[in-house]
Amino acid sequence: MSVEKKLTSSLASSRSVQQHLFFILHNHCQTIRELTQVHAQIAIHGFTTKKFILVKLLALYSVFNNVDAGQKLFDQVVNPSCTLWNQIIKGYSVAGNPKISVELFKKMGHSDAHPDGYTYTYVTNGCTRGGLLAEDEQVHGKILKSGISSNVYVCTSLVDLYVKTGGVEKGTKLFDEMPEKNVVTWNTLLLGFFRQGDTDGARGVFENMPYRSIVSWTTMIAGCAQNGRSKEALALFHQMQLENIEFDQVTLVSVLSACADLGDLNLGRWIHSYVIEYLTRRKQQPLLISLQNSLIHMYASCGEIESAFQIFMDMRQRTTVSWTSMITGFAKHGYGDKALSIFQWMRSAEGCNSKPDEITFLGVLCACSHSGYVQMGRQYFHNMIDTWGIHPRIEHFGCMVDLYSRAGLLDEAHELVKSMPMKPNDVIWGALLGGCRIHRNIELASDAANWLIKEVDPDCGVGYFVLLSNVYASCRRWHEVVDLRQKIVNANTSKPPGRSWIQIRESIYEFVAGDRSHENASQIYKILDGMTMESRYFGDSNQFIEP
Repeated sequence: MSVEKKLTSSLASSRSVQQHLFFILHNHCQTIRELTQVHAQIAIHGFTTKKFILVKLLALYSVFNNVDAGQKLFDQVVNPSCTLWNQIIKGYSVAGNPKISVELFKKMGHSDAHPDGYTYTYVTNGCTRGGLLAEDEQVHGKILKSGISSNVYVCTSLVDLYVKTGGVEKGTKLFDEMPEKNVVTWNTLLLGFFRQGDTDGARGVFENMPYRSIVSWTTMIAGCAQNGRSKEALALFHQMQLENIEFDQVTLVSVLSACADLGDLNLGRWIHSYVIEYLTRRKQQPLLISLQNSLIHMYASCGEIESAFQIFMDMRQRTTVSWTSMITGFAKHGYGDKALSIFQWMRSAEGCNSKPDEITFLGVLCACSHSGYVQMGRQYFHNMIDTWGIHPRIEHFGCMVDLYSRAGLLDEAHELVKSMPMKPNDVIWGALLGGCRIHRNIELASDAANWLIKEVDPDCGVGYFVLLSNVYASCRRWHEVVDLRQKIVNANTSKPPGRSWIQIRESIYEFVAGDRSHENASQIYKILDGMTMESRYFGDSNQFIEP
């Protein structure tokens, strides 16, 4: 129903019309068109000087991302109040124009209105979004002069700004000076340490928190998972459970990321059951797409590719991450044809608004490489650039070099390396070197080796040097093998030991090559020796073990 029709049923008195217009403004403006209609009626009835109506109008114009219309309305107001100034400053900040917010704040200083805590919070938030550290330091100075520096919300906004733009040291200094802190302040500093990559510092903040919200726990778990401390992340989750702290779907997204990293399939399955039995059936919560994507990633990382695919098929709505996770999962498990079929489905599915991004194409090129589809991989690589406008990163070039090298097109792989717009790294040369080992190309292997020796830190590249020595050995170039091995010894480096892990019941056991620290090491090596002898027997007899 249009606004005009709604107004026909309103009472005739000015006060009733005013109240009715505000009711429509507050409850029925779902589009910018409806808002414009209400604004017109407000102007016709002469209510454009009513403060509570103006504030609501400005707020809605910001919601509908039409700050220009809000600015015109604001300019018509004589001597606007602090609340009106706050709305227009907030509008520009939210709309991504923080510099205009700062300029309006400066103009406000020359008016009769005095900034309050909301004013400083909106300006500071705008400076944070725009990375305007210099401007916010000026605002900070005015906050100190105004005597409002004890406002916990204003100071929390400043802490947020400093940890995001000026470094966690400045944020910590201001945090320590605050006479009052709330849980949001603590969470802001906690996140700041993680942004700087200081997991230990974040842990210190977390341990000292007088109260921890679900956001605090989730931030800590996510931060550990993202900074290579997945075991710690899962320990925190178990601690949450022991303390009977209810977790939400966002928490589970981070926990599943840690499960994927560690291969903890048991916990991943438990979370999946919890999601189905508790969240879906009992609480009837709509599931976050990010949670479903995390389940796909967890199952694919733990080798349960069919379970990942079942979740993918059950999803009512899919994002680019959903499609990419499934494509990458199939590709890494050697199902190149299935990965490419998912990609074709993504491109042709009716009503699918998801577009492939650079990560999607990494999965596609990986599938082509593992399946040996050279022509198809070449076509997708060029389509990525010409059709989708995605500039290849070094990882995409790495996939193509790997594709060509596996297929024996070593000259083409080498030409691609030389034509790359960025400097090739050790992974690129390593892929080329791997092809040289497969196809025994000594000359090209030597070129790759020369680059690796000159450019790569010996501690990082020793694995490639060992690979090169294997290339020489496969062609019986024993002199080069000895020279290269001697260089490794002289550099006092060693190849990092291989690692693997298995899960038995609720525990994950990690094994390092040559490690005898496990309490059952003697039994483990006894079985391993038996398996080694058996595999050598079958290898020497040219027999195959049927799966």
